[in-house]
Amino acid sequence: MNKALWGFDLGGTKIEGVILESLDNPTPIVRTRVDTEASKGYDHIIGQIGRLVKEMEKQSGLKPSAIGMGTPGVLDPTLQTMKNANTTVLNGMPLLKDLQDRLEIPFVLANDANCFALAETHLGIVRQKAPEARMVFGIIMGTGVGGGIVMNGKIWEGRHGIGGEWGHNFLDESGGPCYCGRTGCVETVISGPALERYYKSLTGTHIKLKDIASRHREGSDPAADKTIERLCHFFGKSVSVITNMLDPDVIVVGGGVGNMDDIYTKGLEALGQFIFNNRVEVPLLKPSLGDSAGVFGAAALVS
Repeated sequence: MNKALWGFDLGGTKIEGVILESLDNPTPIVRTRVDTEASKGYDHIIGQIGRLVKEMEKQSGLKPSAIGMGTPGVLDPTLQTMKNANTTVLNGMPLLKDLQDRLEIPFVLANDANCFALAETHLGIVRQKAPEARMVFGIIMGTGVGGGIVMNGKIWEGRHGIGGEWGHNFLDESGGPCYCGRTGCVETVISGPALERYYKSLTGTHIKLKDIASRHREGSDPAADKTIERLCHFFGKSVSVITNMLDPDVIVVGGGVGNMDDIYTKGLEALGQFIFNNRVEVPLLKPSLGDSAGVFGAAALVS
């Protein structure tokens, strides 16, 4: 138990923690959460992380030798400050140093999409379906679009700490402006909100993506059909860039948009139109860990 794996998932509304006995026996010893309360500021978030540590120590009778933590952003490898976090009070702050100084515990930080990819590699669908995979690309498509690369069982973060951030590759001008300051990013075209905006541009009516998908399945709404066709076309086009560059052994597609069944058929067909090969062999897999992926992947950071 002295080598139990501690993982935290730092989100905008909650901080979840888990203690796993090991990657081979990932049944949680403790799993709990506290509110992030990000509106109270950066120092308060660190205090909440400390509160979670104490609560988990109390519940388990264990003390962490190190804690892995998934974050909504990345730690800049050069500046050692946070960037690209949608919990904006983290940006520009030396989160790793402050955690280690204040809590006196070693931490390992990684982007939440990287944690997703790591968890599905070691504990989830990749372990089940493609255990020999050396290169895994993990996709999160939901409110935003992110990704993570796992190579030989380890996260590949890259020189700038942005390895796998395909959501901000250029895809198509029709996506319009992105919050990152650029135009036509993948995220502006195939994220959930982007698809809802597209449907509204066709109909003048805003409905949720799940309702668009339902109407498409029923075959009752031509605008819904066009929206899902747009998703599949541009999914294939955007993933072809990753496939040409990395040629992963497997691609795991998570997030709410990743639940769309058409991605695994029509999206795969579109990928075949754009990759620099005469066939598609890379499997597109649905994740198996659900909401556990982020926090389990964080624990895997310290395995």
